[in-house]
Amino acid sequence: MTLLYSEEQRLLADSAREFLAARSPVSHQRALRDERREHGFDPHLWQDAVALGWSAIPFPENLGGLDFGCMGLGPIFESIGHNLSASPLLSSVVLSGSLLHLQGSALQQDVWLSAVISGERRMALALDERPRHDPQHVGLTAEPRGPGYCLDGHKYFVIDGVGADAYLVAAHAGDAHTPDQGTSLFLVPADTPGLTVSALPLIDSRNHAQVRFEQVQVGPEALLGEIGSAWPALNTALDRGRVCLAAEMLGMAQKLFDMTLEYLKTRVQFDVPIGSFQSLQHRAAQLYVELSLARSAVMAALAALDDPALSEVERQRLASLAKWKTGAMAIRVANESVQMHGGIGVTDELDVGLFLKRIRVAQACLGDADFHCERYATLECAHV
Repeated sequence: MTLLYSEEQRLLADSAREFLAARSPVSHQRALRDERREHGFDPHLWQDAVALGWSAIPFPENLGGLDFGCMGLGPIFESIGHNLSASPLLSSVVLSGSLLHLQGSALQQDVWLSAVISGERRMALALDERPRHDPQHVGLTAEPRGPGYCLDGHKYFVIDGVGADAYLVAAHAGDAHTPDQGTSLFLVPADTPGLTVSALPLIDSRNHAQVRFEQVQVGPEALLGEIGSAWPALNTALDRGRVCLAAEMLGMAQKLFDMTLEYLKTRVQFDVPIGSFQSLQHRAAQLYVELSLARSAVMAALAALDDPALSEVERQRLASLAKWKTGAMAIRVANESVQMHGGIGVTDELDVGLFLKRIRVAQACLGDADFHCERYATLECAHV
């Protein structure tokens, strides 16, 4: 297992950094927020990112991908975090695309996965139903009706759910009471009768939605795989999304740390830079250590997701470790950054507040530090 990017991945990182710095700096995200864009991102920027091959990175070549794996996504998401860039890469490609790749039929892959890779269509995963991430709780039901199924229930915190062309919906089907036997996935186009989508504003000004299913009738072709068989693929896709979110938080935390260091060097009090105060030096040094540890956890998780020699439990354990440690670290860096900037740190004049808000949402998305600490402990016991 390597904790360093390869030469090819470093070139990808340089390309992403230059592209986003030129086309999607933090000021661009501020403008999207002020304009209250419904989709929360710039569609033209997304199409340019697709043209660079970002949407094809994790998929095999026979499906139209580049076969760079999750390690190829790492530097992209770090750059996204560094610039606070909004895009449907996580929702449409990493989560929905992975599920179509792992669980979808040849027809579903030909129609939908190819359209996701080409950027022609955008998909979103409808999973969570509670205020906190809990993938094992699926209350939305899928009852057999005629040749197909009737979906009834609601989903919250659907990432990039507003304006999506279709949804991959986790539903409980059958008599099983455990997620590994009772969870199924259905592909539901956005224009299906009975499906309603409403925006769910959060503090990061991104695209989140609430999706309701009221007696939504779908055909047998909407089911991904066999009934009740979706949990393994869902678990894998969620871990990919969690590690990508960890990489994004790593990029945000690194940018905040760099901004804070620069402020410590230039802000003068009592005729000296405040960075000369020993207490602030100690706090900055501690943040540097935590950043380095989090980077190691993220790199290990990215490598693990691409390593077929590891067991599924080992991959899940490292994914939770990365999301847990990086989320906790990013929260601390954001809080310390505000504190070290002083009163101006909480004003909208600085970008610090934008990073803090996005970190708060990303840390909670797909499981916060408490969720993954508990999951890691459970998996560690299973691993032993």
